[in-house]
Amino acid sequence: MSELINEGIIQFSEASASKDPVPGGGGVSALAGSLAASLAEMVTNLTIGKKKFLEYTEELTALKEEADSLRKQLLECIQKDADAFAPLAAAYSLPKDSEGYAEKMEACLRTAAEPPYLIMKLCVRVIEMDERLAVIGSKLAVSDAATSAALARGALYGGYINVTVNTRLMKDREYAAKIDAETKELAETYGRKADQVFEEIQRRLTNG
Repeated sequence: MSELINEGIIQFSEASASKDPVPGGGGVSALAGSLAASLAEMVTNLTIGKKKFLEYTEELTALKEEADSLRKQLLECIQKDADAFAPLAAAYSLPKDSEGYAEKMEACLRTAAEPPYLIMKLCVRVIEMDERLAVIGSKLAVSDAATSAALARGALYGGYINVTVNTRLMKDREYAAKIDAETKELAETYGRKADQVFEEIQRRLTNG
């Protein structure tokens, strides 16, 4: 076994490949987002101290600290997503004519939509960081900022669809429409921004 491919990685991969509902799209999106934040932090570590970028030391240090926080928060979202899905899975098994079924299901759907929405918000910030690192990151590491943006984009859309799968079943259509509008705006706006970051870095590397 490779030193980098340890039991934890293998177990998560096997669990997500199984028929068990968790970790599913939400948990995998959280992991992808965490890896995106890790790469952003890597860029700061490889840039801080470089003579050409000394004027950005304070900003890069702040970005490094924030990236580390985002990485940890997104890792925590793996468990948050699993915990939020558990009561919904239990509610699905209840008879639809049981007392309080509709209210319980509605509450569970709202709870289940929260972690993927949080994943989206955290990935938005990762993409914003990548946008800045595309400018002030060392050329030797800036390709990792592009990879980070690509991963964060995937995690952003993964969170988005996992919000939608819950809001579509909500009886409170006003609340569902509000969440749908907010998440759609985030996905579209920051999906485009992630693409722009990737393309800008590609141009920077191509043009020298």
